[in-house]
Amino acid sequence: MQIFQGFLDALKGLWESSGFMQLTWQNYVMIVIACVLLYLAIKKQYEPLLLLPIAFGMLLVNLYPDIMGAPHINLVEIASIDDPAAKGHVIREIGGKIFYEDPTYGGLLYYLYQGVKLGIYPPLIFLGIGCMTDFGPLIANPKSFILGAAAQIGIFITFIGAIFLGFTPAQSGAIGIIGGADGPTAIYVTSKLAPELLGPIAVAAYSYMALVPIIQPPIMKLLTTKKERAVVMDQLRPVSKLEKIIFPIIVVIICAIVLPSAAPLIGMLMLGNLFKESGVVERISKTAQNELMNIITIFLGVTVGATATGTVFLTPKTLGIIALGLLAFCMGTACGLLFGKLMYKFTGGKVNPLIGSAGVSAVPMAARVANKVGQQENPGNFLLMHAMGPNVAGVIGSAVAAGVLLSVL
Repeated sequence: MQIFQGFLDALKGLWESSGFMQLTWQNYVMIVIACVLLYLAIKKQYEPLLLLPIAFGMLLVNLYPDIMGAPHINLVEIASIDDPAAKGHVIREIGGKIFYEDPTYGGLLYYLYQGVKLGIYPPLIFLGIGCMTDFGPLIANPKSFILGAAAQIGIFITFIGAIFLGFTPAQSGAIGIIGGADGPTAIYVTSKLAPELLGPIAVAAYSYMALVPIIQPPIMKLLTTKKERAVVMDQLRPVSKLEKIIFPIIVVIICAIVLPSAAPLIGMLMLGNLFKESGVVERISKTAQNELMNIITIFLGVTVGATATGTVFLTPKTLGIIALGLLAFCMGTACGLLFGKLMYKFTGGKVNPLIGSAGVSAVPMAARVANKVGQQENPGNFLLMHAMGPNVAGVIGSAVAAGVLLSVL
């Protein structure tokens, strides 16, 4: 009988410690959302390198919330400092009583998340991006800078809108940066301005980056005519190696002097590009764009997804942030397209306005989408290299916009 009772107690303990007793309805909703994102990453291949680890981190934390649990210290009272139980522990005296510290360690993802919280991962991601980026199309067509800058207008429009909706200026700046469609920049800015919003903002930024092929085409077709989308642009001029080497040096000097707050992001981006273009550190360049980039992407994606717990994510405030982030991204795309239309007019129809949509810094997905939409109107139209100019300009532009927000707020 005693053995049977012990067996029942064991079953009861197992049941009470299981997820069925620990999880809330919000957790189950987030599990469903995570599975939908996994489907989009695997089946539809929407930015799987980002979306898959984010979705799995979201799934994991809602199944086992303690994996993001923070460490804490229990104070255990003892009679004297000679108590054997206190051996090896830190002793503290509080109110005439003696305690020893009994630490409880945090979950695995809590420690990996510190790279996000402290702003370490985003600059390292930019280092890898720099190693993989060819600034040649931007150097060959400097007017692309205008389109890259125009696409950042959505950031500031959303910033003003968020303030009117009751968010603080710092929170509004963090929400607005989603419009740049640059996950590392959004994380970096939010960790400085509004760390309490890091989870929903990071998930929104990376999700919209992944959903560029769905979000952008309807806006592109709405704001441009069939004739504009069919424009074939002249071939870009060749860019010399010297130009490619000098470019990152000049950019980092100007940006670091004018906007020191943007120096960590711009500096790492340009350092990576200099690794690539100099041709003298091939081994370092390959490491930065492969092994280092892959490791940081795993850590960043999983831990960002793990901030999306049901109780935090499924609130009116968080849903408002996601809606504002979508508005920021759509406005950025629209502003880039409208400036592209202006360039179309001023150049006598030599610029295809579609390349303006690539001014958001979702590299290279936004450029591919512009090329695809252009080919739907004219199968012989190849806009990819022309769109890469505004696309890489958007990377610089989003980092500059981040520096402006950090300096002002």
